[in-house]
Amino acid sequence: MRHRVKGYRLNMRAGHRNSVRRTQIKQLFEYERIQTTVAKAKSIQPEAEKLITLAKNAIKGGDLAQVNARRQAAAYLGNNSTEIIKKLFDDIAPRFTNRPGGYTRLLKTGPRLGDNAEMALLELVSE
Repeated sequence: MRHRVKGYRLNMRAGHRNSVRRTQIKQLFEYERIQTTVAKAKSIQPEAEKLITLAKNAIKGGDLAQVNARRQAAAYLGNNSTEIIKKLFDDIAPRFTNRPGGYTRLLKTGPRLGDNAEMALLELVSE
């Protein structure tokens, strides 16, 4: 039974899984579109949307809320993510101020040639 078990294991240990997840979220925010397997895309999609919501809500708050939200995002994404966080808060979040949710789109692109893994394109929605 999977009671109260959330997330995807992705056939990796926890450290590797967290590292892959952080890296792919950073790449999604940097390039605004990534191609990966469907399972990895489904595992990072909710977390990327939560970070966008965090940045969007920080815009509505004051300076203290913005600093706190930036620190929360930096703690989640890791140390060397200052450019990504700046882009998230200054570029990406203001685009979605009028949107209540659903900031990403998942498009299945078919199987990969090497191992027949189901591939997907995860991108930020443009308004």
